[in-house]
Amino acid sequence: MEGQLFHVFRNTPFGREMFLQSLYTCSKLGLAASVLVPKHKQYLMYFEHQVVTLELDDSFLTSPQTAKHRAGELARQFGVEATWLEPKEFTASGLPDLPVEFDMITCPRSMSEKSTKIGLGHLGPKVRTLVRNSICPVLIPSETYKTWNSVVVMFGGSDFSKRALEIGSRIARRSGKELSVFSYLENKTEEFYRKRLQSTALWPEVETGKVRHLTAGGDLVEALWHVPHDALVVAGAYGHGIVREVIFGSMIEHFQTRLPNNLVLIGPNCRA
Repeated sequence: MEGQLFHVFRNTPFGREMFLQSLYTCSKLGLAASVLVPKHKQYLMYFEHQVVTLELDDSFLTSPQTAKHRAGELARQFGVEATWLEPKEFTASGLPDLPVEFDMITCPRSMSEKSTKIGLGHLGPKVRTLVRNSICPVLIPSETYKTWNSVVVMFGGSDFSKRALEIGSRIARRSGKELSVFSYLENKTEEFYRKRLQSTALWPEVETGKVRHLTAGGDLVEALWHVPHDALVVAGAYGHGIVREVIFGSMIEHFQTRLPNNLVLIGPNCRA
């Protein structure tokens, strides 16, 4: 398999759902799974602009004696190659270091707060920091294991959303899934977004109808009805319009509770 997806395994029913989503994604994209069965509650990831601390809650240390066996069995069911990440480097503070060179990282909505305390629409602050600094796409799984049958890219017209469009298009090709582009019109016209799409490599496929360009205006919640429930949603973590307001803004609660799809977030430092 080419490339690796990094996953921190949590040996709980909730953690199993997250891992199933990672394995499904690996199977569709031809990735191996690099799995960390944590022995510590804190790890460091040295990105170019910031050292990110992964702070895990107690649930990540549940039943360590069975964690590796269970994770391995699940990986075999999906036919995914799983390797076990064992940090060997420690900083002066005594915290283990993790590599950052992956093709995708799976991350729950929160790593350091109990899931029962996190509203469905809340991305924990540590998760936001990881997305901002990650050099690869970050998969935010749905609450329960859910296959995806198409790929939808949120396109707000910014350079960041164009980058998300490139990566979303690549994911669709590798997985053999249908690709669509969704634009929330806000205060702009459909023509505005079409002109922005014309400057992308995907435009010929949009023009011929091979790739659908979905648009909707008015109330955001009503507009999101047009996004298929079984789609993998790809979005830039920064930019204009729907990207900025929905992913990290005041509309996130509406977005998550009414569109509980699996998400792939593309941060500003993503090199994929």
